[in-house]
Amino acid sequence: MKLKNNDQKVAKLIELETNRQKTTLQMIPSENHCSSAVREPLSSLLTDKYAEGYPGKRYYGGNQFIDEVENLCIERAKKLFGVEYVNVQPHSGSPANAAVYMATCDPGDTIMGMALSMGGHLTHGAKVSFSGKFFNAVSYGVYEKTHLMNYEEFEKLAKEHKPKLIWLGFSAYSRILDWKRLGKIADSVGAYLVADIAHVAGLVAGGVYPSPVPYVDIVTTTTHKTLRGPRGGLIMVTKKGLKKDPDLSKKIDKAVFPGLQGGPHENSIAAIAVCLKEASTPAFGKYASQVVKNAKALGEELSKLGFNLVSGGTDNHLILIDLRNKNITGLDAQNLLESIGISTNRNSIPYDTASPFKPSGIRMGTPAITTRGMKEKEMKKIAGWINEVISKPYLVKRISQEVKNLCKKFPLPK
Repeated sequence: MKLKNNDQKVAKLIELETNRQKTTLQMIPSENHCSSAVREPLSSLLTDKYAEGYPGKRYYGGNQFIDEVENLCIERAKKLFGVEYVNVQPHSGSPANAAVYMATCDPGDTIMGMALSMGGHLTHGAKVSFSGKFFNAVSYGVYEKTHLMNYEEFEKLAKEHKPKLIWLGFSAYSRILDWKRLGKIADSVGAYLVADIAHVAGLVAGGVYPSPVPYVDIVTTTTHKTLRGPRGGLIMVTKKGLKKDPDLSKKIDKAVFPGLQGGPHENSIAAIAVCLKEASTPAFGKYASQVVKNAKALGEELSKLGFNLVSGGTDNHLILIDLRNKNITGLDAQNLLESIGISTNRNSIPYDTASPFKPSGIRMGTPAITTRGMKEKEMKKIAGWINEVISKPYLVKRISQEVKNLCKKFPLPK
């Protein structure tokens, strides 16, 4: 009520977005619905406190309780992921990755990462990103026929270019990475190896996706997506990383502050602490398992309906679809699905010849709809709707009502 009295326009926009989420299916793989317990600290008085520095070493007074909040978040992250060190201050995933660069590389150093067009992330060396502008980026990818990770190319490029830093991780790859094999290759060329698990952190925490921790030096992640927390980022250093470089944690601390950021958002850090506690429960493990089951069920049903899944399927939470045989662009499919209440995003597919603005693919995932309680039965319904509206757009009105009816049966978490 206070917001509505003070700023009716913002209050109305929040109300509209809340209603949109309640009545539509959020199927963008990087989106989820966090609990009210996670959201509560975000609007607390913690947002008012400046806390430049680290626990016990702040540049402002009055941080005795803030220190406890941040230390609690750190300890929960260390325990959940089995790492030696965690910095919980990055505002999100890209700033976390930027701090890793600052801690381990100098401008102009050679780095390696999965190409953006093959399913990688902007910060792994894309030319439009700081990572591709300030560093000599070498990109690896997937096989053209199978769209599976090309380990032979990865090894060849690593040995040829001897990068200072290698990124593992993705934003549009639906399979499991062989962390152990990639770790051995990175060790053979003396590179820092970083696993960016932003998309699968919740699946790792839930025990349904292999952890990279034993095989890499650094792990970065966002705290939303499958981890189901607020917007934020973590940088973790493993036992292996500290053995390689005993000062690595100190370098990362300096890179985050004062290197890239001033005061951390302690309200977000408190919310991250809550989500980490939730992620440590057996209930979360069941959730993570269902996310994968749902993605597989959705993918299998879409395949039966004639959709071409990139790599042939999925082992995680996301699906990438090649729409060329359906004679529709990713952009048009995104807009069409939006019109029936299914939120997805257009996406390039490996070796795509179409423009990134009108790519040949579409990306979708199951984290948010699984949070609402949906299971395999609902995935079959959703796949059917996707097929119907793409093949018969004139059915939009009928299908949109059916989507709304499903949403009523599976309300957002409270």
